[in-house]
Amino acid sequence: MALEIRVLDFGDIELESSFLVLGRGCGRVSRVHTYGFLILGGQYPIVVDTGYRDNAIMETLGMRGLQFHENMIQNQLARHGVKMGDVRYICHTHAHIDHAGKDDHFSMNTTVVMNRRELECSVSGLMHPQYPKPDIQHLIERLHTPQALRLEDLELSGPIELIPGVILEAANAHTEGSMNVHVETAEGIATICGDVIYDFQDQIIDPYHVIYSHEVQVTGNHAGSKRSEKAAIKKLLNSSKFLLPVHDKPAKIERGQVIGRMDMVIPGPVGQTVQKRDWFPM
Repeated sequence: MALEIRVLDFGDIELESSFLVLGRGCGRVSRVHTYGFLILGGQYPIVVDTGYRDNAIMETLGMRGLQFHENMIQNQLARHGVKMGDVRYICHTHAHIDHAGKDDHFSMNTTVVMNRRELECSVSGLMHPQYPKPDIQHLIERLHTPQALRLEDLELSGPIELIPGVILEAANAHTEGSMNVHVETAEGIATICGDVIYDFQDQIIDPYHVIYSHEVQVTGNHAGSKRSEKAAIKKLLNSSKFLLPVHDKPAKIERGQVIGRMDMVIPGPVGQTVQKRDWFPM
């Protein structure tokens, strides 16, 4: 089944640059997008990630939220003719502060889908305050409400099909319970990959402080090993036609390389990208 993805703009965040790409611009502030995704073309709409709760909550991480009226999730969905009650599933790549902040705007009839390991991590305190109290309290309410929460065990079960054309798979990167959402489009597989990738340019196209051939750079924010982070990025590059992270514009991929950047509809028009250098400055 050929599906289509629309990018939802939930506002921007200002944060330290090295949080996004390991070792880059320590102490320098960067501004990034925060996206969610709307999958259309199936029996009912599916939303992937819901952004952050409000501007104030980002201050708990020393970050600045830049979310305005037009970024509210109901307004973003309305741009595509979708109402909150139309959404059957909310899928979470993971449940960090900027990914699960608007779940409570939906009724309990909209089922939240996430990896069980991610819920375990969210209540363990290991990455506090990246899992804020109000978001996790709402997930616990869903845990005790029939049909409101669907938990998968992807690292054990392998990929599962949510609906025809939408496959959930363990990401094995960023957080212990992160998952990728693979979507069958008319032009190939598009993968919503959460925070496995933050920045195409400095992680993949021209990786910051990397001298090896065909190597990638990791983010400055991950719970696993750097080797597992690199492997997860390389797997994405060699398995999907389009990659859609939450904090950078989508990219089109061919033979493991980024060949173009995209905007708010996948598939859609492809723009040029800055090519990787074939040298490293000393």
